Amino acid sequence: MTITTTERSGAQAPAAGRPDAPTARLLLPATASADQWHEVRRSGIGGSDVAAILGLDKYRGPRHVYEAKHGRDTEADNEAMEFGRELEDVIARSFSRRANVPIVTPPGTLVHNEHPWMLANVDRYALDEAGAVVAPVECKNRSEYQADDWEEGVPDSPAIQAHWYMAVGGWDYAWVAALIGGNRLRYHRLERDEELIGYLVQHCGDWYQRHVVEGFPPPADGLEATKELLGRLWVAKPEDIVEVDLERARALRAQRARLTDQIKALNTELTTVENEMRLMAESAEIAKVGNAVAWTWKQNSTFAPKRFREEQPELAAKYMHTVEVLDTDRLKADHPTVYRQYRARQLRVPAKEL
Repeated sequence: MTITTTERSGAQAPAAGRPDAPTARLLLPATASADQWHEVRRSGIGGSDVAAILGLDKYRGPRHVYEAKHGRDTEADNEAMEFGRELEDVIARSFSRRANVPIVTPPGTLVHNEHPWMLANVDRYALDEAGAVVAPVECKNRSEYQADDWEEGVPDSPAIQAHWYMAVGGWDYAWVAALIGGNRLRYHRLERDEELIGYLVQHCGDWYQRHVVEGFPPPADGLEATKELLGRLWVAKPEDIVEVDLERARALRAQRARLTDQIKALNTELTTVENEMRLMAESAEIAKVGNAVAWTWKQNSTFAPKRFREEQPELAAKYMHTVEVLDTDRLKADHPTVYRQYRARQLRVPAKEL
């Protein structure tokens, strides 16, 4: 177990005879190989899975978790994930120093003593003055666009993750620390909520039994991340045909048509309301009620390059420059199979009734 010290106070080893996690044990040490870690991760539900299962993670949904648990990892490592790992130690040390909470690096993957499908990979342990582990610490790296979400507390997804760690480890509270926009640290203490933890254990246990043990795929959901996943989950077979049930097909098409009409109607209503706001603003950029801003209509949105070139040709010529672009037409002609491999799949529904 690696001890992390801070400038203000040094962390000591956990007190002898006292368990790090009252209701969990070490399943896999941190020194295990990546293959072992992935194998163990597939064997149960971890903290990062819970919000996805509940549909509270905009980057992952139930289908992502289902595919990963069955060995079809669809989540490629990206730059954001890489920097998240790199900054984890920085966030942890900053939290420890500012909150005056000694921390220690956990020994590896934990598993619940009674429910072997309940797993936890905690970022850091918080220690008390005697050096005993008292709480998990979750570290997050978030963009400036999410700053408001952290001012009053912890957003749903990391809060759910922290409660899952409390459920697995048996702790009474947890810390969540977030680096916002690369230069602001926010941290909050979450108290154990037995009702929420009971719901998480029941719901995730049922989900694990149904979709992992029994192997039934989860139903469709409305996440954009799931739409992207389904677009790359299978390699499309040209002109391949699948037979679907007539009544089910008719029901889905009818539901889609109703929703499409509702969206069009709502968009029209929304535009009407917004146009009324524009009429009230006229040439002003800011509409206020007393000292409060009611709305703004500032000239700071999308630039119109085509109109600029047409109306200011001499000035436009001054700022024209050559940009390298991929010649997709030539790629399609020379390598049609490769070109098709990187095309997105598009859902089209014929207007003609079945």
